Amino acid sequence: MLLAIDVGNTNSVFAVHDGAGFVAEWRCATDVKRTADEYFVWLNQLMAYHDVSPRMIDGVVIAATAAGTLFNLRVLANRYFDRRPVVVGKPETRLPTPPRVEPGTRVGADRLANAVAAHATYGGDVIVVDFGTATNIDVVAPDGAYVGGVIAPGVNLSLKALEDAATALPEIDVTKPASVIGTDTIACMQSGIYWGYVALVEGLCRRVADEVGRPLKVVATGGLSPLFARGTQVIDEVDATLTLRGLVAIHALNEGIETLVT
Repeated sequence: MLLAIDVGNTNSVFAVHDGAGFVAEWRCATDVKRTADEYFVWLNQLMAYHDVSPRMIDGVVIAATAAGTLFNLRVLANRYFDRRPVVVGKPETRLPTPPRVEPGTRVGADRLANAVAAHATYGGDVIVVDFGTATNIDVVAPDGAYVGGVIAPGVNLSLKALEDAATALPEIDVTKPASVIGTDTIACMQSGIYWGYVALVEGLCRRVADEVGRPLKVVATGGLSPLFARGTQVIDEVDATLTLRGLVAIHALNEGIETLVT
């Protein structure tokens, strides 16, 4: 079984893949101070709940966007699973198709994983909209190469900035409002966040397609993707496990394993 670890700036996802599909998935807050021992105590309890033993883990793959977390995750893999992890984004880690970006540019590991899974699942010519701490809009070429994209502030980051800067405004949840025109403060804020991001995604996807010169399939991922997909027709697919499936495929490539991206 493979342990796939996707560490974002806000949350970290740990998932176990048995070669045919994911059998368990867990999420925790990203904390650069969390030690390998703390990770294992937490993981071991959750694995037991799903009848997964640490001895059953025969591979580890890591995508760490949050700086400072990688060392302890490497120690976790080495100490408790006796495995040298495949780390996405490192020079020694192979990709099916290298990214085509400016020389010296460091592409986020999650964006590379998304590109791999998007090509394997949808055949390339894809825009991936990833609703995370940042809202990433990434372009995957027909051959599977990551060729660039857009980074915008994430939904919750924008909401927090609004609440912090305007002290008279209340805290709100992100939800789809019944109408664009709000009739009280909370409804106005919800409309600004929700429909504002819908407009951002629609506008950027349209401009990206115009710049590429052909229609592109739009795939959304990330925790808020189902919510925002309900407000626009520009999103063709919502794919919750896109990043994790990309990690599985990258691990298989680097370990010489034949596997499906499922």
